[in-house]
Amino acid sequence: MSYSKSVFINAPFDRKFQKLFYAIVFTITDCGFEVRCALEVDNGAEARLSRIYSIIGDCMLAVHDLSRTQLDPVHRLPRFNMPLELGIFLGAKRFGKGRQSQKNCLILDTERFRYQKFISDIAGQDPRAHGDDPDRAISAVRDWLLHQRREVDVPSARHISQRYETFKSELPRLCRKKNWDRQRLTFKERLSLTAQWINSTPLG
Repeated sequence: MSYSKSVFINAPFDRKFQKLFYAIVFTITDCGFEVRCALEVDNGAEARLSRIYSIIGDCMLAVHDLSRTQLDPVHRLPRFNMPLELGIFLGAKRFGKGRQSQKNCLILDTERFRYQKFISDIAGQDPRAHGDDPDRAISAVRDWLLHQRREVDVPSARHISQRYETFKSELPRLCRKKNWDRQRLTFKERLSLTAQWINSTPLG
């Protein structure tokens, strides 16, 4: 996949966020782009941050979700991974050479202007709100991706949502066909099933 159609996802990977994460993954794939994220590589010999640098360098586009900034109930500290990765991406755009300067990103949060309370320096980036609702996340990502393509053939947000619901209902059957455990799918397996289903299921 080309640099211009590779989309880095910077988001929480815990189970509570999964419904949003996989809705975003499906939307990006259904719009004809390729998903990239830190989960794609399982290499204990490579530092996580080095892996993120490499993936960000390969992607012109990115979706950054900043909705998880609340204090951890155990340690009473916020999670800074997502703001850090957003900063790396914006730094690559600002100081990178050649195609790196073409980078473009979508920032998501639960509420549109909540970021002003914890990361006000990104004012002007126009974050979009999803309210922890997968359908709203699908709509925000789809509308942003529409402007990243020359061809205007991206399906509507409603159509993508309907297709995603159909895909989820067929996921058990797809897993059985592969002899995969649906409850323990890796990111790579889930992404593979997503791409296969989209490629075999016409948009019409």
